[in-house]
Amino acid sequence: MRIPAHSVCTAIRDDIVAGVYERGGRLTEELLARRYGVSRVPVREALRTLEAEGFVVTRRHAGACVAEPTEQEAADLLEVRTLLEPLAAARAAQRRTDAHLKVLRGLVRLGQERSRNGRGEDLRSLDGWFHETLTQASGSPGLSALLTQLRHKVAWMYEVEPPAAPAEIWSEHAAIVDAVTRGDADRARTLTAAHAARTAAAHRPRPARGGGRVRDPQHAVNTVGLRN
Repeated sequence: MRIPAHSVCTAIRDDIVAGVYERGGRLTEELLARRYGVSRVPVREALRTLEAEGFVVTRRHAGACVAEPTEQEAADLLEVRTLLEPLAAARAAQRRTDAHLKVLRGLVRLGQERSRNGRGEDLRSLDGWFHETLTQASGSPGLSALLTQLRHKVAWMYEVEPPAAPAEIWSEHAAIVDAVTRGDADRARTLTAAHAARTAAAHRPRPARGGGRVRDPQHAVNTVGLRN
């Protein structure tokens, strides 16, 4: 069975974001191939993709290593994300489908319910799905791909303080969905800009762990449904 390089790339990227591989740590093809249960060919392709995305760098005499972004680089990426999310919301107001609206409304209902019931452990995932769906509703594959990559990087570089009043966050989400539903691009952009600025303020730089260690054992890449 040949495992697609994009599956290996996703697995390695997820582990970098989760901190399994320390910043500056070496990423050898042999080790990665063993850990994910694949050959070195998809690992090599995955590392090239991750280098283009900025998660990996190639160093002389060391080979592939996890990148070590500076605080300024992290701040720049967070700012770019806060600038692009309002654009995505404005486009969503013009291009969304009924299916997008159904999912967005459902996520808002769930978020508001979890906020009332104090089930904060679910809210971060719901928030991520909300913003991902809103971006998909923009009807712009290039913008969606860029924002997805930015969100991965921001999650890697920052910790986010839980909101003191999660119900307010979901009220903001509800207002954005209302603007998107009514096709009001200007209002969707304005509301999303305010929301993005508010949430950006809750981000704190994630401390880099030294030593280049691999922290947790990983299983092989999920190969369910993959065929030659």
